[in-house]
Amino acid sequence: MSSVLYDVPGPAAIRRNRTLGVVGTLVVLALVGFVVWRFYEAGQFSPRLWEWITYVRIQYLLLGALWATISAFAVAAVLSLAFGAFFAAGRLSDHRWVSVPATTVVEFFRAVPLLVLIFILYFGLSRGLGIEIDAFWAVVLGLMLYNGSVLAEVFRAGVNAVPRGQREAAYALGMRKTPVMTNVLLPQALRSMLPTILSQLVVVLKDTALGFIILYPELLYQARFLGSQNQLGSPILPVALVIAVIYIGLCLILTGISRLVERRLSQGPRSGGAKPADPELTAPQVPSGAGYGGGAA
Repeated sequence: MSSVLYDVPGPAAIRRNRTLGVVGTLVVLALVGFVVWRFYEAGQFSPRLWEWITYVRIQYLLLGALWATISAFAVAAVLSLAFGAFFAAGRLSDHRWVSVPATTVVEFFRAVPLLVLIFILYFGLSRGLGIEIDAFWAVVLGLMLYNGSVLAEVFRAGVNAVPRGQREAAYALGMRKTPVMTNVLLPQALRSMLPTILSQLVVVLKDTALGFIILYPELLYQARFLGSQNQLGSPILPVALVIAVIYIGLCLILTGISRLVERRLSQGPRSGGAKPADPELTAPQVPSGAGYGGGAA
């Protein structure tokens, strides 16, 4: 079936693709080698610039920053998903007194930059309204408002992408709107929405780095602190590389979880019923004397 979707490459196309692949690989390796050589020429591999990572106190400092990043991401991700689901349901409502306010909220917080939201929550509420909020909740609520609004659009688009016949068939069976949404539309829409949801959760994870502006002690804040220490040799680039590797690892973990969930969804529910009976045992037994040609006397 895959050959129906595209032309199978011939010998010339195969050779061309292999040549382009080899050339592309060599170009990437050359760029990586050039960057490594420039690091070496600039002395970035000097033992003094990497000695900081061997200190136990710095290791504990990075672990604390990692926990601060993960905790802010976890709370913001859960709240963003709940916020998005709630306002997506509001936008999908047939009642204008529900859909119009939900649309206004979603469009407003999608338009406001995330950094401005964090500033308003951390500085504006305390100075303007006298409401004190710490750095953790300023980051979490800012992430929730912005990314939750984006996820609301993702949920709404995913539900609307389900063929209309599915909804009409469910209504024809006498189902009400809530069971149609939860039992018919959402299970089908979730498969198509999952990659976009994952991408937005990765954005939530990386946007926790904006907390360093309001002195939230996450990874970027501690990286800036360590990179500016003269007694450590001001290892700003080595620290940044270590922090980048940590972020890449966290994103790979999210990707692995998403693929696991997607695989489980694609398998569908497991059938635990009994095996079908043998057709030979369930076939009706016809008497030997009875046939189409033998009638009653």
